[in-house]
Amino acid sequence: IVNQNVYLLAIFIGVACFIFAMFAVFNSRAANVGLMCILMMLIHVQIHYPLAEAINYLGFYTLGGLWYIAISLSITQARPYRLAEQELSETIRYVADYIRLKANFYDAKIDNDKNYLKLIDKQVEVNQHQENLRDVLFQSKRSIKDTTKVGRYLTLVFNDIVDLFEQSMAAHYDYNTISERFGPTGILEDFKNVILKYTNELDNLAYQLNTNTQPKPLYDFDSDLSRLHTKIDQLDKNQEYSTFALRKVLINLRDLVRRIKNIYGYSHLQPDDVKRKEIDDAKRFVQSSAIDFKKFRENLTLKSTIFRHACRMAIVMSVTYYVFEVTNITNNVYWILLTIMVILKPGFGLTKERNIQRLIGTTIGGLIGALILLTIHDPTVLFVLLVFFFLTAYSLFRVNYVIAVLFMTPYVLIMLSFVSANTLDVTKERILDTFIGGMIAFLSSYVIFPNWESMQVKESMRKLLIANYNYIFQALKEIAGQAPSITDYKLTRKAVYVETANMGSTFQRMLTEPKKRQKYSKEVNKFVIFNHILASFSVTLMNHLDEMDNNYINKDHVRTIRKILSSLEQSIQLLHSADSVNAFVPLAIEIPNDQFDNTDVSSVDGQLLSEQLDFLNKIAQDLHKIVQDLHAKSTAMSENELPKALS
Repeated sequence: IVNQNVYLLAIFIGVACFIFAMFAVFNSRAANVGLMCILMMLIHVQIHYPLAEAINYLGFYTLGGLWYIAISLSITQARPYRLAEQELSETIRYVADYIRLKANFYDAKIDNDKNYLKLIDKQVEVNQHQENLRDVLFQSKRSIKDTTKVGRYLTLVFNDIVDLFEQSMAAHYDYNTISERFGPTGILEDFKNVILKYTNELDNLAYQLNTNTQPKPLYDFDSDLSRLHTKIDQLDKNQEYSTFALRKVLINLRDLVRRIKNIYGYSHLQPDDVKRKEIDDAKRFVQSSAIDFKKFRENLTLKSTIFRHACRMAIVMSVTYYVFEVTNITNNVYWILLTIMVILKPGFGLTKERNIQRLIGTTIGGLIGALILLTIHDPTVLFVLLVFFFLTAYSLFRVNYVIAVLFMTPYVLIMLSFVSANTLDVTKERILDTFIGGMIAFLSSYVIFPNWESMQVKESMRKLLIANYNYIFQALKEIAGQAPSITDYKLTRKAVYVETANMGSTFQRMLTEPKKRQKYSKEVNKFVIFNHILASFSVTLMNHLDEMDNNYINKDHVRTIRKILSSLEQSIQLLHSADSVNAFVPLAIEIPNDQFDNTDVSSVDGQLLSEQLDFLNKIAQDLHKIVQDLHAKSTAMSENELPKALS
């Protein structure tokens, strides 16, 4: 109806792009559906069909979709856990990479601050894969309800991998002091080698899960751990410093080794060996993906990142189509619009990153495709190459976008060579249109309703502090004899890691923005590092409280925990704004004074707990100072400068 009139079609493109881009308010699947709707519209944007022919094509698309669904469901029925196995394998590999970065702390040549930032970046990736796996594994009714060995086995392995990752996060020490004291002895290099060996074991586990073979250990760590224990004993005799920190590292390594041994042992379990409650509770860790149209209405405001992105998408796509269609600058406005659709993201940083990746991939891939078409003319060989590039491209989209685009471009060019003689012209035009679309997407993200991370960083910090507050509050509940259930505890702990990953992702994107838009970058950098330390030590604190006798806990311990919570509470209040989504309500719990009448003040466990709490209190105060500095900077802006700075 509208594709006969360029003006009506431009308006329709804008309206459709806005509606489909708003699908992202529901969940990631809905966002992908919205993108596919835009793609289907763009495929036919320059083709004028009679109504009967359009209906005919619609029928073919429907048949193709039904055929894909049939194949997908058939594969799922034949191998229902294959996707979960692959995602679990990928998650384990990322956990191994995280622990490799941890091993760098035992190298005196490494800059610890830079390594912290790399750790946080890797934590973001691990969290993304864990969420994907939760969605794949626990949203599947078959894996939850069936009593199959595979479903229960994958659930147990994932549960232990999450605990293993969180334990590796909690293992935090004063690495500068350790390097200074024990670097010359050579023992730190031994620790690093054992940790790297452990990551190789994780890679081995991931590989065997991915190849669907029964996992078998690659190494025996007992001799390595015994050798480290012997060296520590020797240092105890010859070293002027206490080796307590090294012994803590060794204990943590033993724990990690025990966990991976347990994982290898799960392959011998029967389904009945796994308690039903453990699997049922897993549902609580999966984010709800229900479609709620109330979310759509609530996001119809410029304060919403998705709404601003949808408006930007609508304006850019509509205006670009109209300008290029009227001026006839290019014969394929479709490729320009497709490039804009793929590159344009809600945030400037993501748009910039995707723009660079696509331009690099398209340019190199275009040159490879042109070289192939100039030197190879055999249709059979070209078809084999087409299948190779196609399979490789779609296999790599989630792994490396640049390489995926690099393989996708030759695939498209070879495919077009079967129906068009002017393949080299098509190659040049595709590369040119990609550059044009990339520049339009990049400039629009800077000019049209831009989303700067400095607008959202304080809210991300606030959410993270609330998660830390709720987690550390569990310590008071433990002391008061109101210990949370293991599921509630893990949910609180998961919230800390999710918000830490979100904060790290926000900071990553903030660093890709123009310098003048990077508000409070120094403060946020410090905040991210100190929060990582706080999260690590708070897990250590909870583990210590869980293992120790309450008779060793005294009033000073409780008082220090309340000081930590107070510092966090003050920081949260400073970061509160009118746009804050969730109201923060301080938690309270009564602990009777007579509970500490029989406390053993001189116990080693009590003294160790005091040291842990004092350190956590110092970190909480440092975080509060950082938030105060950030708050002072933001309030120092005049009323006229603030809207301008955030525009």
